[in-house]
Amino acid sequence: MSDTAVMTLRNPGETSLPAAGSVLIIDDEAAIRESLETLLVLEGFSVASAANGQEGLARIGERSFDLVLLDLALPDRDGMDLLAEIRGEDPQLSIIMVTAYGTVENAVRAMQAGAANFVQKPWDNEKLLADVRAAIARHRAEEENVQLKRALKQRYNFENIVGKSEPMLKIFDLVAQVAPSRSTVLLQGESGTGKELIAKAIHLNSARRDRPFVPVNTGSMPADLLESILFGHVKGAFTSAIASKKGLFEIADRGTLFLDEIGNMTMDTQSKILRVLQDRKFMHLGGVNEIQVDVRIIAATNVDLKTQVREGKFREDLFYRLNVITIDLPPLRQRREDIQLLTGFFLERYSKENGRSVPRLTPEALRPLLTYAWPGNVRELENVIERAVVLSTGSEIGPDLLPDQIAGRASAFPSLEQRADASLFDIMEDCERQIIVEMLEKCNWNQTEASERFHVPLSTLNQKIKRLTIDIKKKARE
Repeated sequence: MSDTAVMTLRNPGETSLPAAGSVLIIDDEAAIRESLETLLVLEGFSVASAANGQEGLARIGERSFDLVLLDLALPDRDGMDLLAEIRGEDPQLSIIMVTAYGTVENAVRAMQAGAANFVQKPWDNEKLLADVRAAIARHRAEEENVQLKRALKQRYNFENIVGKSEPMLKIFDLVAQVAPSRSTVLLQGESGTGKELIAKAIHLNSARRDRPFVPVNTGSMPADLLESILFGHVKGAFTSAIASKKGLFEIADRGTLFLDEIGNMTMDTQSKILRVLQDRKFMHLGGVNEIQVDVRIIAATNVDLKTQVREGKFREDLFYRLNVITIDLPPLRQRREDIQLLTGFFLERYSKENGRSVPRLTPEALRPLLTYAWPGNVRELENVIERAVVLSTGSEIGPDLLPDQIAGRASAFPSLEQRADASLFDIMEDCERQIIVEMLEKCNWNQTEASERFHVPLSTLNQKIKRLTIDIKKKARE
């Protein structure tokens, strides 16, 4: 390698980096550093090097890197200690340990401490390059996720919403536009698309952000109980009313009330909600005094309210009251470019919750995640990643930790070629039916437990069971 090339590669002020990525080599052997530099530069990487731990930390302080190739045995400190120090400074920075003393114990220690991989000298050039590319790809995906979340939080204060796809960026802009207003908002989308997260984002970006955000699932409880919860009651209004109690409309005064699954409310309850929207007044159950409130309503539904209106199941006047501003949330299958970002987000969340280092998702595990239909949307993806993190025992998550139907091990989901005579809707229903049946089997046909594991209300699960004509009694006997 020429002196000019080395100077260019080691210039700390360099700002223009090759597309392949930037690598820092920390190794006390000059021959090793030269060999690695030559190999990486020929592959288009930007390379800097350091002969000891202190010099390596100085390099990291001078500029950013995508990857560190770190020797386990350094003259001024132990490589494992330096690994922990670097990870403490930059948790997203990928690190591959390189050593002449390769043992299973050292490899396990390095991976548990957060190393992306462990390479033994002498190395195989092709395998090392593959490991370097994989580690850099992971680092860049994590960095993109962090930067995206930071930008969204700065711009919109969206805490837990991840997305860079065109449909989601349009929703972010729409949320930012409607949040400052007093207008009622209707969120439409399939179960699991994140309607409550969007509702919270609207609230947090409104002038009501310092007042309560009160969510209630209107489709998961009987009408009498729902009305008591929404409007409150006076003492003696019914048998168990031993004391007066405020309703959620009062609790949400000057704040936001989020009415989820509003399409499942009875017609009688709908008429009472309509009156509050029109007059901003209501009465406690059993009461005679009107109560004035200032509440912003955000409603959500996973059913087509227009169809409900035509079928006489939803009041037309309430629909138009709710339908002032409508936001349609896309299913995950229509925003596939967000899947990898969401996966990284959930890996980080559930690794932290379980007190372990963030595992690496192998390319073999990522591929089926990107192609799966996701009938349960983001919620289903979240559950899959949480399960994989809990079940993982090493530093990687492979396809063996994914459910059978996602990893392609199950034959229950026919391909489009196998179902050439069927519509996409029929195929999606078959997939959804199979997922529900498998969950019910795992729960010994306990629908309450299944609804909890799906993170959906029991009423929603029962509606799907009925719509998909799943014979609970018959299957439980089989």
